Amino acid sequence: MSRQLFERVALIGIGLIGSSLARALRRDSPGTKLVACARRTETLAAVRRLEIADDTTHDPAKAVEGADLVVVATPLSAYAEIGERIAPALKDGAIVTDVGSVKQAVIRDLGPHIPRGVHFVPGHPVAGTEHSGPESGFAELFRDRWCILTPLPETIPEAAARVGRMWEDCGMRVVKMSADHHDKVLAMTSHLPHLIAYTIVGTATGLEESLKSEVIEFSASGFRDFTRIAASDPVMWRDIFLNNREAVLEIVQRFTEDLTALQRAIRWGEGDKLQELFTRTRAIRRSIIEAKQA
Repeated sequence: MSRQLFERVALIGIGLIGSSLARALRRDSPGTKLVACARRTETLAAVRRLEIADDTTHDPAKAVEGADLVVVATPLSAYAEIGERIAPALKDGAIVTDVGSVKQAVIRDLGPHIPRGVHFVPGHPVAGTEHSGPESGFAELFRDRWCILTPLPETIPEAAARVGRMWEDCGMRVVKMSADHHDKVLAMTSHLPHLIAYTIVGTATGLEESLKSEVIEFSASGFRDFTRIAASDPVMWRDIFLNNREAVLEIVQRFTEDLTALQRAIRWGEGDKLQELFTRTRAIRRSIIEAKQA
């Protein structure tokens, strides 16, 4: 059922997530005016060609003028500058949210620029593909996925509820948690898998040419899956690893210890240990399927 939660929404950054949200709002709330902001002229030209926003601009301050909701959807490294630029133009009562993958960094970089009378609701729609840019977005991206909100203690409940209702209208399941807890959970479920994928594909690129060409030609499904993950936006993932370094390094250390134990089991022919591990990990896969996150 369509409902209009906001009269004017400013999307600062219009890549995969921003353009998918624009499409979902177009579908579910056709009366909402959408303003898209991006640095690159080609990006804004694509937005106009795709007709996924009512107005476009290079200037974040201009984009947020009169907006009820501001969604920051850029790489994390741009947040502090964006916060500084939009602060004077935010109207009283506006809600500022975001889609970043490291919530403590978002609160650190964007939070100090939020003026009194403006509501700050950090958020993370846990959805995506390896593609980027406004052409890659689609309204169904968020369906049956989780959106994690990490509101601050001073955030009024109604502001968080309105952001949550928007993501629910997009088809998401919304949950709240602390920023610290979010960053630890995502270090395991998202950041470590991407780090492993980048490493495996990087190892393949270092092979001698004859072997590398055969690896590509005879790629099995496992390696193909890693290459898909490793094709994700390099700027976004650079920022994620640098801004969640403590949680990522902690989980990488645990992974390294587990990998060493697995290496030892293979070396010493400990088949029972290998089978026990593989049996346990199958159960995790079944749980993910049952949770409709496959």
